[in-house]
Amino acid sequence: MLSEASKQLKSSGVHLAAVSTGFPAGLSPLPLRIEEIKYSVAAGADEIDIVINRGFVLQNNWKKLYEEVADFKKAAKNKHIKAILGVGDLETLRNVAKASMVCMMAGADFIKTSTGKESVNANLNNSLVMLRMIREFYQMTGKKIGFKPAGGISTAKTVIEFLILVMEELGHDWINPKYLRI
Repeated sequence: MLSEASKQLKSSGVHLAAVSTGFPAGLSPLPLRIEEIKYSVAAGADEIDIVINRGFVLQNNWKKLYEEVADFKKAAKNKHIKAILGVGDLETLRNVAKASMVCMMAGADFIKTSTGKESVNANLNNSLVMLRMIREFYQMTGKKIGFKPAGGISTAKTVIEFLILVMEELGHDWINPKYLRI
């Protein structure tokens, strides 16, 4: 429905996001996932949510993960990409940290906790790890990366907990829709 939504929202200032790359598993063939991104961009998407192949993380194949995310970024052209890590499937916080950094190095503009389909979604522990990787990446490169905790956030109290966490770890600059989506 991107084409129709794009027509209806033209000049409204509302941005369209499309979840591409074989949501929620991210396991469809690579050429198909790349074509899905290109289709979404052509149909009017301003942002593309990509699902990483968690198998690369579990196999410690960081080069392959980097190459795939870089290919997704290239296919998205100048559009923002949000890399969905699927933290509940990554087994360790060390893997969450490494996957976060690799995705940012490969061109992700946002890192996102989960699809909402995993057994473990956004929580303060995995989010803290991701936020610290965002801070480290910013200190190394000067580039601000956005963060999106997703899955399991259903109360105002939980939203406030995430806002406090982001504020404490990254500061005021990240408390806006340009860098934080809940």
